[in-house]
Amino acid sequence: MKIAAVIAAGGTGIRLGSRVPKQFLELAGVPILLRSLEALIAVEEVCEAVVALPAAYIPAARGLLAGRTWRIPVRCVRGGETRQESVRHAVEATRSQADLILVHDAARPLTDRATIERVIAAAWAKGGAVPALPATETIQRVSAAGRILKSPPREELYAIQTPQGFRARILRRALESAREAGFSGTDESSVVRWAGHAVSVVPGSPANIKITRPMDLEVAELFLEGGRGVVEPRIGHGIDYHRLARGRKLVLGGVEIPFEKGLVGHSDADALAHAVCDALLGAAGLDDIGRHFSERDPANRNRPSLEFLAEVRRMLDSAGWKIRNVDCTVLAERPRLAPYRDEMRRRIAGALSILPEQVNVKATTTEGRNAEGRGEAISAQAVALIERRIR
Repeated sequence: MKIAAVIAAGGTGIRLGSRVPKQFLELAGVPILLRSLEALIAVEEVCEAVVALPAAYIPAARGLLAGRTWRIPVRCVRGGETRQESVRHAVEATRSQADLILVHDAARPLTDRATIERVIAAAWAKGGAVPALPATETIQRVSAAGRILKSPPREELYAIQTPQGFRARILRRALESAREAGFSGTDESSVVRWAGHAVSVVPGSPANIKITRPMDLEVAELFLEGGRGVVEPRIGHGIDYHRLARGRKLVLGGVEIPFEKGLVGHSDADALAHAVCDALLGAAGLDDIGRHFSERDPANRNRPSLEFLAEVRRMLDSAGWKIRNVDCTVLAERPRLAPYRDEMRRRIAGALSILPEQVNVKATTTEGRNAEGRGEAISAQAVALIERRIR
């Protein structure tokens, strides 16, 4: 049997509050997209994989894929305006003469081998199958005004998961027929059922959660850890200071800010990013920014300091540390930084592969005192909390 795997990776991370699409966020040091892909590719019958995602993120996805050696072809295609359209594009892009097609959410990185095999067996025998869990709470139909309309029998209600599996011919025809008729389903099984085919349900897994909200990342990590171990927290503090001079760009938190002066340094002299680097390195006991990104190294000349942050994050990942939050303060008399703070938060969070809500950026003046107050310099301070589990 030949199986083609389709990964729907159109998520934007809006509900996570992330500037980085959720499929690129890391779960225990591995991007969510790669975890979801690896789960399907581990099945020997899977002979190719196609990832559907927004065109703007295809280069980033290809960069992730290029860092791994895959036993089968893995390709990226442009998704559509809807999940259904994205899946149709990916299905059309499959090149093998697949007998079955598995469609999986990129945001479900913890699907297990047993669930996948149950779906494959039922889809091969009956044409289509989905994993599901029975509802454990009472589910109500509620009006837009917030009034309960109906209480469906709970024994008939299931939470549907992925991967969903279908005989290739059935899924292809159903998606094409839906396109021609203008039908829009909530998932692939609803499209296949609309086209007149039965879909079977097999037991899903409680661990097969969909990463949608910030708490889902925490729950997923607990599943990966098996709930074992004691958490070791660490706190680090970082300070950085740079002179202001004409002829330099002013960059803080990865944001270029219009101003007649910029900070002087070997790199882009981003004092805020440097302070965060030192806070994280200090918390992890990994020395300081000067040790890792020397001003004597020509490779660091004019280098964006957000790259330093990304490298520090990788150092922490390798040592088993998880970044919990970063709190920063910038001391500057001018320019006014309030309009740029949210973008600073987003860029710092993106470099660290965490959520913007885990980063706080404040700005204050020194009321005309010292070098910052005289407009001769800008400094930044940061405090970081990290933790790791001790087995």
